Amino acid sequence: MGYWLWRPTKSKVIKNFFNMNKSYPFEGLEAWKKAKELSILVYRLVEKFPSYERYDLCSQVRRSVISVPSNIAEGSGRISYKEKIHFLEIAYGSLMEVYCQLIISVELNYITNDDLEQLKPIIFETSGLISGLRRSFEAKIIR
Repeated sequence: MGYWLWRPTKSKVIKNFFNMNKSYPFEGLEAWKKAKELSILVYRLVEKFPSYERYDLCSQVRRSVISVPSNIAEGSGRISYKEKIHFLEIAYGSLMEVYCQLIISVELNYITNDDLEQLKPIIFETSGLISGLRRSFEAKIIR
């Protein structure tokens, strides 16, 4: 999908609306890219969960992990740095929620400790990228 861009002439509006080569600013953020990668890996991992967990812990893990890149993207669309920071804080909280749920999943033998160990570096890197992005926005507020 393209984006709606108001221009003086109708032909320019239509041209911009259907321009599929455009991207949104969040797509260039390393934090978003890493969070998206984590989301895909976790979605694949929860397929190992027992079928009776499909609508409980499995569903909660999926909602939590998809919230991380989604909130980074939503925050990038906000105008004020305070709003951007707010959405990064939500993304970080969701990331910690995912990590907690994965630890519990290991304890319940739904996934292996090796599964979690493979995800830890991505979780830690994502958390560092979100924190760094947050600090950069905070610095812009102080100026």
